[in-house]
Amino acid sequence: MFDVQRWMFDVHSIMPITFIITHPGGAHKDDFLACCVLLANHPVRVERRNPTEEDLRSLEIAVVDIGHQHEPAQFNFDHHQFPRDQTPSCALSLVLQHLSLYEDAKKFCDWLETSEWLDCRGPVNTATWLGTGRDILAKLNSPIDVTLLRRFAAQGVHQPGEPIWEIMRMIGQDLVDYITGLRARLNEIAAQAEVWQLDGFSALFMPRTDPLPEEPSAGLGRYIEEAGLHNEVLAIIYPDRRGDGYGMRRYNDDPRLDFTRIDTEPDVHFTHQQGFIAKTSATELVRLRTLLSQSLIQ
Repeated sequence: MFDVQRWMFDVHSIMPITFIITHPGGAHKDDFLACCVLLANHPVRVERRNPTEEDLRSLEIAVVDIGHQHEPAQFNFDHHQFPRDQTPSCALSLVLQHLSLYEDAKKFCDWLETSEWLDCRGPVNTATWLGTGRDILAKLNSPIDVTLLRRFAAQGVHQPGEPIWEIMRMIGQDLVDYITGLRARLNEIAAQAEVWQLDGFSALFMPRTDPLPEEPSAGLGRYIEEAGLHNEVLAIIYPDRRGDGYGMRRYNDDPRLDFTRIDTEPDVHFTHQQGFIAKTSATELVRLRTLLSQSLIQ
């Protein structure tokens, strides 16, 4: 299991970075996000310029997406020297690998592999890999991305306290917190959840804990995927954060369950008209199993 506390110790025990260098000219998502992740634990200035040989040799300067060196021990994170046929990998990939976050990031961040492909293979090959047209990629562009990258590219130095720098650090902190937080949550689920075998299908049950997570259903879908249960589980049952009972919902919106079939039950106080979710005051496991079975379309 991933040990979040151990990871935080390892990160903070690394020799401090005095500043970050990335390439000048146009900015891309990989160099921008790689700098963001480094800023999460190293709140230093970012310089957009070519590195010197001394910069590349330094153990206190991070060189990102430039320099033709991948030497994590020296904080050099460039991928442009890799063989052309190598599996797509970008500066962000290298930084996440250095922090032992890459494998979880690939699982939890659905956009990461596409970003790797775009940076290494370009939009035409990426669109082909995704099974779509290049024009579809353009339709997914966001003005948030455009503005942040343009403003990042417009300055030679970004200092703490400046708007772009502060936003970058927030992005890095949120990304790291999301990856480590979700891994911690999956570890909790693995230790506490039960897989119920019902008549013709399975359900994942998450018992009530004290304290209750802010969002009790968080991570349950990801856990099902990671545990290889996606072909058998139809339903997820989890503590209702607004009451003492439980919520029930379809996994992957599987139409074989329709919770409107139990909307007249006295202990069911909410069912969505589309049948994908229900809330019940029931707490007895036998009763919860019965409600699930009643919701199955035979």
